[in-house]
Amino acid sequence: MKQIMCALFAALVLTAAVRAEGVDPQVEERIRNSLAVLLPGLVADSIRATPIDNLYEVGFGMRLVYVTGDGRYLLQGKVIDLETRTEITDNRLSELKLAALAKLDEKDMIVFGPDDAKYTITAFTDVDCGYCRKLHSEMDKYNANGIRIRYMAYPRAGLNSESYNKMVSVWCADDRKAAMNIAKTGASIPPKTCDNPIAEQYALGQAMRIQGTPALILDDGDVLPGYVPADKLVKLLEHRAAGGR
Repeated sequence: MKQIMCALFAALVLTAAVRAEGVDPQVEERIRNSLAVLLPGLVADSIRATPIDNLYEVGFGMRLVYVTGDGRYLLQGKVIDLETRTEITDNRLSELKLAALAKLDEKDMIVFGPDDAKYTITAFTDVDCGYCRKLHSEMDKYNANGIRIRYMAYPRAGLNSESYNKMVSVWCADDRKAAMNIAKTGASIPPKTCDNPIAEQYALGQAMRIQGTPALILDDGDVLPGYVPADKLVKLLEHRAAGGR
């Protein structure tokens, strides 16, 4: 139970307005009352009906649990429709990721590629990550294949690390792209500080349960962990655009 509370508390870094969707008010009240006893101090920011009778999705930021309508049973894990092979939980998490990204301003990202590119990928990156550097070294190939990459900062060593300091210097540079190009080679850039989005982007990555870099978020909210070569990535994106998975 302590692990549930810690995970849900961490998820509340980024939450939406409290709401209930498609839920009878009495059912909502029972669920909230049960959760108040089970998880004191934590307030669910969404409660939604699921395709399963008497089972409701309860959202704490980007963490989901399921609670029965009588408020008695709480379930963790994925819900899958075996008949349609639909990943109900994963699809919902993708929706939440896209909603969180939609609230961000691209001025806080470092973007490589034209605005009219066919595909846009949001990449959590670390300047000291080997595979992040490999991906960046092929940026021209991604762009040539119609892939626009928006960098978000995710210093894997945390907010009190040298990587964090480097990324602050990149984001605070007069020319962010040039600074990123230099930092991705392992060369030093002039240290600089300013108001920056590094901590917020790192918190968002944690809320999304990013575990390593690079982490590529596709335009449907799915996450590809790790480096993917440009030719392979464009084929994957084309396949998905045609309805494949």
